[in-house]
Amino acid sequence: MVRRAIAAGVGLLVLILLVLGVRGCLNSRKDQAVKDYVGDVGALVQESDQQGRALFQLLSGSRGGREQAVDIENQLNQYRVQSAMLVDRARDTDHPGEVDTPQRYLLETLEFRRDGLAEIADGVPQALGDRGRRQGTDKVTADMQRFLTSDVIYSQRFVPNMQGVLDDRDLRGEVRIPRSQFLPDIQWLQPSFVGQRVSRIRTGRRGGPATPGLHGTGLGAVSLGGQALSPGSPASVQLAGNLSFDVQVMNQGENTETDLEVRVAVGRGGDAIELTGTLDSIAAGETKTVKVAMDQQPPTGQNVPIMVEVPSVPGEKKTDNNKQTYSAIFTK
Repeated sequence: MVRRAIAAGVGLLVLILLVLGVRGCLNSRKDQAVKDYVGDVGALVQESDQQGRALFQLLSGSRGGREQAVDIENQLNQYRVQSAMLVDRARDTDHPGEVDTPQRYLLETLEFRRDGLAEIADGVPQALGDRGRRQGTDKVTADMQRFLTSDVIYSQRFVPNMQGVLDDRDLRGEVRIPRSQFLPDIQWLQPSFVGQRVSRIRTGRRGGPATPGLHGTGLGAVSLGGQALSPGSPASVQLAGNLSFDVQVMNQGENTETDLEVRVAVGRGGDAIELTGTLDSIAAGETKTVKVAMDQQPPTGQNVPIMVEVPSVPGEKKTDNNKQTYSAIFTK
């Protein structure tokens, strides 16, 4: 009897050890699967971030040398294909069931980036062309929102959910979740900023030395709907369907300047209406008028500030007459 009891006890102990051993092996395999998944994510977002850096270097005109429009289109189409392949790779990534939620947010992150690159590949050629520049620039600017959305999903959805999985498996100290950011600066959400960068590509300006001689532009008379604007004296302007600014641009230098962008901001801060107009070229000593359409309705019945600016050109040193602030009270 004693021997049987001892044998039974030993058998039970062996069974318990076997169960614990199997459970430990299973847990170890699950831990390794989670670790492997985080490693795969790191490789995917690293490649995605590299695509983002290449894109914004291209749009900033900082890749070196003058890019022709067809070369830029080809490069953008390469980014389009590469980002689509990245989404496919992410979708096929092996992952344990407990990371299904983080995996879904990872896919959404990469899908938004893929879609943004595809749309920008369609919009940039128009922005670089001779017609529809403003529409193309506005499209590119709007598509930048996709990149911001992807960054928010990754940081506010993927990372917290992935961190929860690591906490559940007690892996926080062993595994580091990779960071990822595609949009380098929120300035890329502003049409005026995007327009400036696209203009640099179109004109081949890379921030190098200006041509010899004096360079300088200035802001002349400004009118809105045929009514002259004066600093410090608000104008009363009736809203109409074809309302537009007439902005005089003066070339006060010794060189012909090309592809200038006139900027108008109606309102304050983030609620301001951003408007742009372009001037293909202006000879030395010449004054030209740029028409900037008022395509959005401003607040009515109140004093609304209006800022008008002619950005400086390469080599320009005197810039105190490039910008002026006016105001208007809009009525219906």
